[in-house]
Amino acid sequence: MKGMQSFLRGYSAVLSVVTTVALWVAGAGLILMTAAVAWQVYGRYVLGSTPRYTEALSVMLMAWFIFLGAAVGVRERYHLGFDVLLYFLPRVGKMIFRSISDVVVMAFGIGMVVYGSQLSYAAWSATIPTLGVPGGLSYFPIVAGGGLVCLFTVERLLQRWTGLNPDDDPGDTDVGENGFEKV
Repeated sequence: MKGMQSFLRGYSAVLSVVTTVALWVAGAGLILMTAAVAWQVYGRYVLGSTPRYTEALSVMLMAWFIFLGAAVGVRERYHLGFDVLLYFLPRVGKMIFRSISDVVVMAFGIGMVVYGSQLSYAAWSATIPTLGVPGGLSYFPIVAGGGLVCLFTVERLLQRWTGLNPDDDPGDTDVGENGFEKV
């Protein structure tokens, strides 16, 4: 068990770097998309000639920052959840329900990888005319985001079941039968 915990600490350290890189790429994509849209508006209303590539580029960049940001949100537990029941469960019950939630999230991530890969493969032979790149690149952010979701949920599941509880929050306490915190 100690060896697995040591491995998981290293795995988490690597994923922390991956998370930081994903956030920087997402942030850069947001800035580039904003610049492309600004250039499009300037071209249309000031120059009288809309740049043809800006719309396709903006949509592609938006997909990158949305899917990378969503994956990071899964790791940082910023995604939506229904935690009201968890406040009234003992620690073991919380662990079980959070694990079920993580398995569902991972299944969604696997679906993103599988179906995103199929979309990317199917559209690869087409070319996005205004960008001159394969059409499959438009779907690759789904695959990347889904892969990260899977990595992050595996990390959390392994941590939880090897004793490195990722759910330990200062406010995460057991509640007694009367609805008050156990002391």
